[in-house]
Amino acid sequence: MSDTRSVIGNKIKGLRESKNLSVEQIAASCGLSVDQINTIENDEYLPSLGSLIKVARALGVRLGTFMDDNDELGPVICHASERENTDSISFSNDATEARRSMVYHPLAKQKAGRHMEPFIIDINPDEEKEFHLSAHEGEEFIYVMSGEVNIAYGKTTYTLREGDSIYYDSIVKHHVHGSSGCPARILAVVYIPI
Repeated sequence: MSDTRSVIGNKIKGLRESKNLSVEQIAASCGLSVDQINTIENDEYLPSLGSLIKVARALGVRLGTFMDDNDELGPVICHASERENTDSISFSNDATEARRSMVYHPLAKQKAGRHMEPFIIDINPDEEKEFHLSAHEGEEFIYVMSGEVNIAYGKTTYTLREGDSIYYDSIVKHHVHGSSGCPARILAVVYIPI
């Protein structure tokens, strides 16, 4: 598995430079610090999905632009056997340490012009008790394939088990994590308006 952070960091820096935008302009536009943008571009910081969405919005691109490999205009098929052998993406969920509690397996990164980002996400056991909630534009759908997950959404926490699902507006602060330090696997579809 390659380190996708370097691909994402390089793409962000390349897009920013191609649009003649400074780090300061991007930071101000997405509400992150200049240091955070620099560390993301230099692969020193694993951004949360929410932060990555804010950077995409500041650059005027889809979230998928950071993960695209191809520009397929027709349907994209992702066979299970191929998915297990492709690069995955880890995000820190805004932790101070670069934790990899969630490993994202993109399901449609070859699809050009998409407005949804579908993922299979492996949630690794995490003993963290305090979670940093984040918000971003759009909507999310989560279906629990195995295990049990907690979704902190605003002031309420929902527990979902295998076969359960939730659909919510991601403008409300939220956080997804495994229950009881056990692994889980979910299907997540993130929609971000452009």
